[in-house]
Amino acid sequence: MYTTLISIAQLQALLDAGTPCMVFDCSFDLANPDAGEAMYRETHIAGAVYAHLDHALSAKGDRSLTGAASGGRHPLPSREAFAAWLSGVGFDNTMQAVVYDRQGVNYCGRLWWMLQWVGHANVAVLDGGLQAWQAAGGAIEQGLPVKNAPSNFALAPALLALAAMKDVAKQVGRESQTLIDARGAPRYRGEVEPLDPVAGHIPGALNRPFTSNFAPDGTFKPAEQLRAEFLALLGSRDPATVVHHCGSGVSAVPNLLAMEVAGLGPTALFAGSWSEWCSDVRNPVAQG
Repeated sequence: MYTTLISIAQLQALLDAGTPCMVFDCSFDLANPDAGEAMYRETHIAGAVYAHLDHALSAKGDRSLTGAASGGRHPLPSREAFAAWLSGVGFDNTMQAVVYDRQGVNYCGRLWWMLQWVGHANVAVLDGGLQAWQAAGGAIEQGLPVKNAPSNFALAPALLALAAMKDVAKQVGRESQTLIDARGAPRYRGEVEPLDPVAGHIPGALNRPFTSNFAPDGTFKPAEQLRAEFLALLGSRDPATVVHHCGSGVSAVPNLLAMEVAGLGPTALFAGSWSEWCSDVRNPVAQG
């Protein structure tokens, strides 16, 4: 089974063999939250289920009401709530999950991480996304797929670590924690901030924009190249101390996944990310 990346040919072979598998389309647009589902309705991999970032992969609203597992602009739902959603779309513990989007792994990594978080190892990101699938002549369809019969997805111990803001704050400046910020360099430096009320970054955080992980064709760089780049970024720091974050815990995942591919994982995710950090005036802010 596949636990990090899956190629177009590998996915096609699974489908041809009738292997229990569910494909998820995670296409989204932060500026227009309804656009992702519209893109899905227009074109998606045949049989794929749509996973809406706001509705399925985050718990919007008051944390006290939603039981969210993190803060930030895209707070994680509870593990129980997410398991209920998986059951509702017919996904069960025997299946291979394959996730993709059409925005350069900006969104589908969230579902990859969440499935690992609820104990499901067999989930992989489709390398190259919908564009690569279409270029290879893979089957596509329009509209909504037939609804699957509900399942009973069972939670298991988390396979990847979730870091809470209070724990991140306690470790700032210590060798026991290495923060990697996946936002673009201008946002990291605090020169611009289009989404959150405060510009800048967590003191001591390193910057690696998540787009740094991809080759020109949109696939992940080779494992050896990713390993060399992360080791150069980390210097003498231990990869096991890494905690990834971004603006709201979504686009940080490609960095986390790339470290897995490079053999430098597992590492942790601060899901609340900068949007949660800067919401507390007691937290220090760095710029430049």
